[in-house]
Amino acid sequence: MSTPLFEPPQRPRIWALSISRLRDLFFDIAGEYVERADLRIVSHGFEDAVREIESAGAGRPDVVIAGGSNGAYLKTRVSVPVVRISPTGFDVMHALARARREGARVALVTHGETPDEVRRFIAAYALDVTFASYQSAQDAESVVLDLSDRGIDVVAGPGLVTDLAVSAGMGTVFLYSRASVRTGFDTALEVAQATRRETVRRQRLDTLLQHLRDGVVALDAQGRVEVMNQRLASVLGIDPAKAVGRALLDLAPDLAGSLPDADGDSFCTVRGASYVVHRGPLASSSAAAGTVLTFQESRALERLDRTLRSRQRVQQFSARYRLDDIVGASASIERVRTLVTRYAKSDATVLILGESGTGKEMVAQSMHQLSARRDFAFVAINCGAFPEALLESELFGYEEGAFTGARKGGKAGLIEVAHRGTLFLDEIGEMPLSLQSRLLRVLQEREVVRLGSTEPVRVDIRVVAATHRTLTEGVAAGSFRADLYYRLNILSIALPPLRERPNDLLPLAAELLRQAAAREPRLAARVPDAATAAHVLGGLGASLRRYAWPGNVRELQNVIERIAVELADAEAAPVADTLADTKTTTRTNSTALPKDATIVTRDMLRSVAPEILEPVVRATPASLTLRERSRHVEADEIRAAIAAHDGDRDAVCAALGISKTTLWRKLNAGR
Repeated sequence: MSTPLFEPPQRPRIWALSISRLRDLFFDIAGEYVERADLRIVSHGFEDAVREIESAGAGRPDVVIAGGSNGAYLKTRVSVPVVRISPTGFDVMHALARARREGARVALVTHGETPDEVRRFIAAYALDVTFASYQSAQDAESVVLDLSDRGIDVVAGPGLVTDLAVSAGMGTVFLYSRASVRTGFDTALEVAQATRRETVRRQRLDTLLQHLRDGVVALDAQGRVEVMNQRLASVLGIDPAKAVGRALLDLAPDLAGSLPDADGDSFCTVRGASYVVHRGPLASSSAAAGTVLTFQESRALERLDRTLRSRQRVQQFSARYRLDDIVGASASIERVRTLVTRYAKSDATVLILGESGTGKEMVAQSMHQLSARRDFAFVAINCGAFPEALLESELFGYEEGAFTGARKGGKAGLIEVAHRGTLFLDEIGEMPLSLQSRLLRVLQEREVVRLGSTEPVRVDIRVVAATHRTLTEGVAAGSFRADLYYRLNILSIALPPLRERPNDLLPLAAELLRQAAAREPRLAARVPDAATAAHVLGGLGASLRRYAWPGNVRELQNVIERIAVELADAEAAPVADTLADTKTTTRTNSTALPKDATIVTRDMLRSVAPEILEPVVRATPASLTLRERSRHVEADEIRAAIAAHDGDRDAVCAALGISKTTLWRKLNAGR
């Protein structure tokens, strides 16, 4: 069975109440409204009618119709709208005309004062009519008896009066007509529809109010609660339904003195939690407007602020490199790619080991780009590039007035800036001991305390650290905390130096040349892609592999930049088919290359980077101690093993029976 897209609106519930002959008119015209209203005719009046309405529960009427004193009585005693049926001017004239035909002495009896227009009408036509009015059922009985004593023949009035007049032996004319009853029913329908529209509007507003994350209360001009959402009621520990109509400060005395006196903000504490309270005007057509108070939890505002700042700073602190930017096909580089992809799925701290220039930050950025945090900031800081005091303020931030020259309003540290993103701590081995303990607390508790503050700020960060040092030696020497080392070294990636992956040299140099050419308009057309760059550099393959590259990729990039400048200034020459080292050339057909491509010769390389073509000078055995000789011998043997296993360090460790940490330490010791 299909479900309708929306429920059709229910017919308004209308009750018509009467204990007199007005009830007969209700029955006469009820059939005219059966399609437009759920109409019920109730034979109750006054107190009995009140009990009937209030006990109806969910079936209570939307509107009540009643006449005369019954309507006036109900109007002040029930919580639903009451429409009173009033006789029209035509009803009065028609009733008096009939009364004059039935008796000589006529009385007009109305509930409340007789309208002035009726008196003026009768006076204008010099009619002999006695006027009388009543306020309640008891008054009506007294009025009728008095009229009987005065010799009145016919009484024109509402149902209650005419019933009493019949009992007193007088003639009667019922004052109401079908037209006046129809007018009452039509008015009741309009009131019911307007009431329902207002109810729906209030329900929607209440639903909206209840879904707000902040506490909200609306007060009248006397400070009494008009509406309160469940959020604030829970904070104050009260029932929101029972709060309506009561003074807020009676419900929550602890708020006295904390609420803003005028439109604006203030701070208050409720049950140990801090809130920012905003006061604003509650619009009203009357002169006495009310007040709206919103309660926002301080911690929620801080979290929102950090999230917004994280979003805003993604462009400023963003990762540029991706996994595809790591060039190389050696086994050791493939191992690095595998670990980056694997570790990106985790939030555990990573320690990246590698010599200077091996691409530690590129690996960290690639990991960030693959992680679930990629939409947030990647914040990098070199721990060895700042003095201790400056590094502390940069990392942890500070409050206003924390020290001389502190920025007004304070400053968020880079740890806070990295909220929901990645914090990359380069050269972590250079961090002073005093800051290592503070960083350890950040890693353990995931919260940071600014300089000059005592309140911790929660942060959600992934930490990636990098170093070219052997941290275990720092731990042994007392310059690096052991507990911090074990907190950092949960996951680790060891990057191979460039000299241990010789087959990656030419592809890497070609990619660096392509990037340099893209930045140089004079060279862009001559070196449009990596294939062309590889052909241009092809004759240098053997020379590049023979060099040790102590500066690793960074040094190679510097050399390629020099070559790019030389190529841009050099006059174009046809591509030569005879290269110094044909085995290292690309498979690209030379005829497909630009006609004005220029081949890099050994002479050009000698002019821009002579150190690459010079023989490697090693220390003579006589200048080394026995311990140093032993270290160099071990290092040479390890390098030979790495070359034999094509840079696969896992295979080298297995062949030599040593761990990766030992391999790393012995290689560094033998430099």
